[in-house]
Amino acid sequence: MNAKRIFRHPTTVAVALVGAMGLAAFGAASARRLLTANPPASLRLADPHEPPARTGFAAVVKKALPSVVNISSSKVVREPAGGSGDGQMDPLFEQLFGGGYRAPRASREQSLGSGVIVSPEGYILTNNHVVDGATQVRVTLSDKREFQASIVGRDPKTDVAVLKIAASDLLPIVIADSAKVQVGDYALAIGDPFGVGQTVTMGIISATQRGNLGIEDYEDFIQTDAPINPGNSGGALVNERGELIGINTAIISHGSEGSQGIGFAVPANLARQVMDEILKNGRVVRAYLGIVPQDVTPAIAKAFGEKDPRGALVGDVSEGSPAQKSGIQKGDIVLEVNGQPVTDSNQLRMGISMMQPQATVRLKVFRDGAERDVTVQLAELPGSRERASNGKSKPGDPLDGISVEDLDAASARQLGVGPNTSGVVVTDIDPSSPAADSDLRPGDVIVQVNRQAVNNASDFERAARKSEADNLLLVNRHGSTMYVTV
Repeated sequence: MNAKRIFRHPTTVAVALVGAMGLAAFGAASARRLLTANPPASLRLADPHEPPARTGFAAVVKKALPSVVNISSSKVVREPAGGSGDGQMDPLFEQLFGGGYRAPRASREQSLGSGVIVSPEGYILTNNHVVDGATQVRVTLSDKREFQASIVGRDPKTDVAVLKIAASDLLPIVIADSAKVQVGDYALAIGDPFGVGQTVTMGIISATQRGNLGIEDYEDFIQTDAPINPGNSGGALVNERGELIGINTAIISHGSEGSQGIGFAVPANLARQVMDEILKNGRVVRAYLGIVPQDVTPAIAKAFGEKDPRGALVGDVSEGSPAQKSGIQKGDIVLEVNGQPVTDSNQLRMGISMMQPQATVRLKVFRDGAERDVTVQLAELPGSRERASNGKSKPGDPLDGISVEDLDAASARQLGVGPNTSGVVVTDIDPSSPAADSDLRPGDVIVQVNRQAVNNASDFERAARKSEADNLLLVNRHGSTMYVTV
């Protein structure tokens, strides 16, 4: 593409432009000296002693740029055994199975992203997908210093990760209250798109509280038309004062590699809360109400006798959940939480999830044509106790690298494993672990480990500590059970 040639050959482009102006014989510098020495009467040249007028965001960018870093990560990717890849033929397998078998091959995959320094101690906010599965992470500061970074913790459900570098003289960004962001506000996206170097783009806030997009499990995005391109992930979305309002996360591109003017950022308030949870607990602890909420459409509101489509409809109530214990029923419409109006199902889900387990909340619900108050004591979200924030068990265990979470009723329905199934859901498999060479897949429900029942993540953790050289796992995949060896 011409754009790529421009980046690679800037001097050629400069000469072409100068030539088009009739100044190729002199060069730009010679032409300027000639014009300055003998200026035509019609030319008005700027006073070189006059300070430049500042009508843009130069001061804002200068303030924020030192806080935005480049992140380079690498991870091991293992191709499965068999098939017809490009891996080298193992002579033994060639003798036994013929020419159609290929031995598994490992390769190293590199990726680029961005991050934001948020504390002088060296903590950096970025996206989980920037460092997911990484075996090595390097951070390059705006002053070109490079550091090896450690992954403090990750939260795949919000796509937020926290890194740390051992560095001094850092300039952390100022974090704004993202709840005060309004549609129409100026927004600047800062990052390292395509690895070309620090880049700033400008736009406005297009929308707030965007959810139900299917990008992450928990979504409360700020939407902007400031161009966000590959490599911008994890970078800063700042306001007109250079304060952090979001972590750039995703774009809608419809197959294009570039920005289409619809980009999304995790709000700074949410990213900061996730970071605080990771630093305090080593993981994100989420509260649990135990309902499946739905948006209230005009048709649903009319069917339930409501004049206006407001609140969130309770589509299902999990057995034994705080909601069931407090008397919440299917068909209730949750109108308020602690006196604050509920606008839709995503807002209710996000609000509850970021509360503390064991907190007591006051709900106002609409049922049978009347409003009533319900008090609920929340619990901890089943499955939020993942075995480790980096998805790994004790180093050296054969089951090392398998991330799991508890199976709840909603997950069981979604995975099609049956309402009476007990086990843990595989959420991630480290590509460098022994499990990556097995037939285990994310979404499998592990029911047994070495013929011992697994009912929750704690059971799996104990089984992992006692794991053997070859482990027999009974898994439920889409309602059918099968054995997998790891």
